[in-house]
Amino acid sequence: MQKKNIYYILLIIGTAFWGISFPVTKNAVTSSPLALFLSYRFLIATVVLAVFFSKYLKLINLRTLKVSSKLAIPLMLGIVFQTLGLKYIEASQCTFIAGLCVIVVPILKWILYKIRIPNKIWIASLIALTGLCIIALTNDLKINKGSIYTMLGTLGFSLYLIQVERENKNIDIVTTIVPMFAICSLLSFCYTSTETITNWLPTDSDFWLSVIFCALFSTAYMYTISMLAQKYINAEKVATIYLFEPIFGTIASYFILDELITIRILVGGAFIMLATFYSEINFTKKSVRATDLSEFN
Repeated sequence: MQKKNIYYILLIIGTAFWGISFPVTKNAVTSSPLALFLSYRFLIATVVLAVFFSKYLKLINLRTLKVSSKLAIPLMLGIVFQTLGLKYIEASQCTFIAGLCVIVVPILKWILYKIRIPNKIWIASLIALTGLCIIALTNDLKINKGSIYTMLGTLGFSLYLIQVERENKNIDIVTTIVPMFAICSLLSFCYTSTETITNWLPTDSDFWLSVIFCALFSTAYMYTISMLAQKYINAEKVATIYLFEPIFGTIASYFILDELITIRILVGGAFIMLATFYSEINFTKKSVRATDLSEFN
């Protein structure tokens, strides 16, 4: 089996972990400080990955640290805003809004690097925007701040995916994994220090189970696989695979949090899924690769 196909399978497994992490995280941050949860999540992930990739630690240099910082900042922003969003909206809503990443990535490439976007992406964006409005707008046509936070998180993740794709061409991306998460861990503890934390070691077992699950599976496993996969799969394709995330997330939210799967979520989610699939359809026999990152250089 080709490495690309292996990574497709590993990414799909990872989206199941990510989907489950939405209700698991919501469960944790509802009763414990969000900043503390993120700090332990990144710290444990860093330690585990440092052991797993120990032979690469000696290859870390100033250049590696610079690249790691470029990756850590958008990743950190993506996770922080998405976790903030979970405090105010249902986990199932959050998963579908996060799925907009597949539309955001090519648009950001167009804005930042002038890479041409096919017309189908603009059409898909309008369809996705319709779905987003159905999910995010309240009855008085206002956008819940949780939806805004989640959209900002999606923007952060999209920037992270693009940056990983760019840096994969210039550096052995494996050498950046441990320092990237170490920087995220450091930033998280700095963030935590600004909060009023009365108990740095919560006694709630659900908190620690959530931290361990998210640290090992939705952080250490998924982000590592995602970074390695982008040696063989471009950012758009990776973002498309993330489509499985809202499916797993909605099912997990139903069983873990007893969240109702409302008509609004189903209809809005259907629009977002339709937009994503539409954006990936090749309407001509000879498709134009508008996402060739060689144009970056």
